[in-house]
Amino acid sequence: MPKASDVKKNTAIEYNNSVYIIRDIERSVPQGRAGGSLYRMRMYDVVSGLKVDETFKDSDMLTLADLIRRQVMFSYLDGDEFVFMDNEDYTPYNLNKESIEDEVLFIDENTQGVQVVLVDGAAVGIDLPSSVELVITETDPSIKGGSATARTKPAILSTGLTVQVPEHISTGDKIKVNTEERKFMGRADSK
Repeated sequence: MPKASDVKKNTAIEYNNSVYIIRDIERSVPQGRAGGSLYRMRMYDVVSGLKVDETFKDSDMLTLADLIRRQVMFSYLDGDEFVFMDNEDYTPYNLNKESIEDEVLFIDENTQGVQVVLVDGAAVGIDLPSSVELVITETDPSIKGGSATARTKPAILSTGLTVQVPEHISTGDKIKVNTEERKFMGRADSK
């Protein structure tokens, strides 16, 4: 059983006789309070989709839920549902757009390393790889010699995500993006 301070985003926990996926964690250190930090967790019930905000002390013990992760590829959009295909047995997993709206900004049909998170056989979320490669669809013209400066400019990627890139990067370039920090990591290796 991990402490609240050890739990990460997209972890599933058993809480109040239900299974919740943790979508967001805010850490705070109250002034004048002896002891540790507080962790405010935004959680979603995996069955009903209901949102719950709960605060735990860093020493609170949480019970992890039984999770299965399967390697998948994004397949297609069906109305408000994103459909992912299992890489091994081609099982389709449907996830509502709202439940994965942050993650889908990093995914296109070519994204490798995406995992679907299953609880009792039902898809409840996705885990992203630490970095993805996406194509820039719109950014200001590149500046020759711009690589010598630390200045950046916004770039819109093929998925709609906007990240800051160095001035020497152009529209059409494929770049690597850190999914945790939403940051430019460099040009992608072209194969």
